[in-house]
Amino acid sequence: MAPLHARWKLFWKYRYLTLMIVPALAVLVLNNYLPMFGVFIAFKNINYIDGIWRSPWVGFDNFEFLFTSGSIWRIARNTVSYSLVFMIVNLLVSVAIAVAINEIRNRWLAKTYQTFLIMPYFLSMVVVSYLVYGFLNPEKGLLNHTIVEWLGKSHVFWYSETAYWPYILTIVSAWKGVGIGAVIYIAAIAGIDPEYYEAAVIDGASKWRQIFHITLPTIRPVIIIITILNMGHVFNSDFGLFYQVPMNSGPLYPVTDTVDTYVYRALKELNDIGMSSAAALVQSVLGFALVLLTNASVRKIDKDQALF
Repeated sequence: MAPLHARWKLFWKYRYLTLMIVPALAVLVLNNYLPMFGVFIAFKNINYIDGIWRSPWVGFDNFEFLFTSGSIWRIARNTVSYSLVFMIVNLLVSVAIAVAINEIRNRWLAKTYQTFLIMPYFLSMVVVSYLVYGFLNPEKGLLNHTIVEWLGKSHVFWYSETAYWPYILTIVSAWKGVGIGAVIYIAAIAGIDPEYYEAAVIDGASKWRQIFHITLPTIRPVIIIITILNMGHVFNSDFGLFYQVPMNSGPLYPVTDTVDTYVYRALKELNDIGMSSAAALVQSVLGFALVLLTNASVRKIDKDQALF
C-alpha cells in the first residue's frame, strides 16, 4: 500500500473529480444504507402510543404472518417463477434488439427505433394497466372485436380467465422493460473495437458469424453482471404489474398474486408495520443469498467474469 503522504498527494491531485462523487455517495447512503437500521422493526410489535423505540420486542412472531398464512407456497411460486421467466425473456429480447439496432447502418433510423423502444419504460404502470384494459375489455376491448371474432369464438372474459395471464404479464413486462435493457447492451456493443469486424469481413465471416463470434462473446461480461444483479430481485415482484394490470381481479389471484401484492392486501387491512417489515426483510435476505450463490457459481465457472 502506498504511504500516507503519497495517497494524500494523489487525493489532492484529483480533488475535483473526487468531489463530483459526493452527491451520488450521499444519495446512496441516504437511500440504501440508512434504511438498513430499520431492520429491527421486523422484530417489534409497533404501536403508535409507545413509538418505535419503546414498542415491545416480539422475536420472530411477525414472520409467522407469511409462513402460516397457507398461501406462502402459491405466492412464492408465482413470485419466483415470474421473476425467472421475465429475466430470461427480457434478457434474450434485449440482446436481440441491441444486436439488430447495431446492424442498422442508418444511424437516424437506429436512434428512432431506440427511442420508441425505450418510451414504455417511462410510462406509469397505472397508464399501462388502462392500455391493457383497452385491449382486454370483455365488451369493447380490441382483442375481442378483432382476433377473437375473426376466429369465430365467443368473447373472452380476460379478467376472470387465469390461463391467459402468465402470457399477458410476460408480454407486458417485456414490452415495458426490454427498451432500457437494450440501451445497456447497445452501449456495450458500441465499445467493441471495429477492427475485429473488419478482420472478420476480410476472413469472409458472415453477419451471423460476426454476431456469434464477436458481438455476443464481447458483451458476455455485461450480460453476466446484469444477470447477477437481477438475481437479487427474484423474490421481489413489480407491484404495479401484478396489482394494477390485472385490476386486482379476485379470480386471477392464483396466477397473479405475489409476495408484494399479498402483503399489501393483507397489511392494508391489518395496518401492521412490523409484519410488512418482516416480509420485506425475508425478500431482501433471500435475494442477497441468491446474489452470493449466483456470483459463486459464475466464479467457479470463470472467476474473471464474477462480480466480486
